[in-house]
Amino acid sequence: MRKATILFNPNSGRRRRDAELAQAMGIIQSAGVRTELTVCRSSQEATDHARCAVAAGSDTVFACGGDGTIHDIIQGLANTNVVLAILPLGTANALAHDLALPLYPPEAARVAVNGQIRRIPLGRLEYQDFSGQSATRYFTVAAGIGVDAHLFYKLNRDLKQQTGMAAYYLKAWNLWATHRMRKFEVEYANGSGTKQQATLTELLAVRIRFFGNILRELVPGASLDCPDLRAVMCRTASRTAYLRYVTGALLGRQWNIEGIDLVSCSEILCQVSISKNAEADRVYVEADGELLGRLPVRMTMQPDALSLVVPV
Repeated sequence: MRKATILFNPNSGRRRRDAELAQAMGIIQSAGVRTELTVCRSSQEATDHARCAVAAGSDTVFACGGDGTIHDIIQGLANTNVVLAILPLGTANALAHDLALPLYPPEAARVAVNGQIRRIPLGRLEYQDFSGQSATRYFTVAAGIGVDAHLFYKLNRDLKQQTGMAAYYLKAWNLWATHRMRKFEVEYANGSGTKQQATLTELLAVRIRFFGNILRELVPGASLDCPDLRAVMCRTASRTAYLRYVTGALLGRQWNIEGIDLVSCSEILCQVSISKNAEADRVYVEADGELLGRLPVRMTMQPDALSLVVPV
């Protein structure tokens, strides 16, 4: 690490931690790294500044924020050799938990300057944004279609920052309990290319094993190194089945639940059936906690796509 761009999202988390960021920068600079701090006040700014850092010759980009900030930055780093380092400043910090990074930014900075580089694949989404245009995004943590994405649509995006995760989960639970589940059609292929079809109410493709906090292993077999998409596919509209699956994840148990399947896929295509086209605008897609758009969606993996700094 010789030249690093530090991209800081001041809106991440519930409180400003300028002193911790300054201390982290001091640690990076004391390791002989040239640094440049840039404040990113929007999703697009984070992506644009990441691309500028690549063009300017930075070998490392620090994401100072939460999973949403990381999501925006990897759009500019994907398929380059520039390394992503993380200074966790968000509320959930799921990716940082999975990588076993310290959640105190100065300690995370020490890990970064003394860490090792890990090359990973990324999830890739092709979807329709809210203006009706085709768009593409990469993701590291998870991508969801259906119920969970609808929750992100309904929840105030500032609620998590203002009230913390407990109140955010409570509001999400209330919305989930009253939300009418909408069905969509899925065609998916396994590693051998064999295609299958299903009608679902929810699809969640997970890229990490450990989310931290109370949510541990949501999808057995999920890993940043996994070359396939590990997906939970829910064919049922039963809220009890959903609850049993999440409860099993919280307790660290794997239960066979009717209507909920766990599959490994090389490709997933999601669309609203013609007979239910009127509901197309109400089936949403999210990635890494960021609401992106609507169906149709194509989900694949991009191999050898991102370099990460991880603890030795």
